[in-house]
Amino acid sequence: MSRSDPRLYLEVPDVPFTEGLELPLPASQAHYLGNVMRQSTGDPVRVFNARDGEWNAIIQTLRKDRGTVRLGTRERAPQVTEGVELLFAPLKRDATELVIRMGTELGVTCFRPVVTERTNTHRLNLDRLALIASEAAEQCERLDIPEIQPLEPLKSVLAEWPEDKPLFAALERRPGADGPLVAFALLIGPEGGFSDAEVALLQKHPAVHTLTLGPLVLRAETAVCAGLARLALRRGA
Repeated sequence: MSRSDPRLYLEVPDVPFTEGLELPLPASQAHYLGNVMRQSTGDPVRVFNARDGEWNAIIQTLRKDRGTVRLGTRERAPQVTEGVELLFAPLKRDATELVIRMGTELGVTCFRPVVTERTNTHRLNLDRLALIASEAAEQCERLDIPEIQPLEPLKSVLAEWPEDKPLFAALERRPGADGPLVAFALLIGPEGGFSDAEVALLQKHPAVHTLTLGPLVLRAETAVCAGLARLALRRGA
């Protein structure tokens, strides 16, 4: 097996992986292997999920929208990504998809889109975003796929947010928190930033800490990347 072999997220409910087990491929993955990657019967692939780890496998059958793989040996034990939740205001479609892709690569465990006063869009294609997260996990070699929750109002999320789960909010032009505090989640606002009322609400919440991202005003998707990198440094990742 080679690191250049196709890598696929594959999980069959109630069927634990074992050597020699033959597993069906979803239609989309069969299409990807045959038509995009130009693979054929007998070619090696890698399959993975958080429950079973990562396994070597061989393509047993492959047609237009159907296929199976036979498992070989396990190469990596199950492992859950140690990261943070990401709360973010949805952006335009391409920017939102970029947030999902970069966040997955940077270890986000759960995406929680929130509605703020300046949120640009109130519509999300969760199935499409889940596919992007899955593809990003395949490319970056993590074993689990981050959860993507439905859109919620920021006020509702804050009202139910536990005081013992530190939430770092990227607030422009405000001093950031110091010290080795470990973050549970990161909040990034919309284009145009949070409203004054939202800033006041955040500053009153005992779990919220300000995270500074430098002296420049960043695009929202850039702020996601910068914020996740800052928190990774805080926890020594």
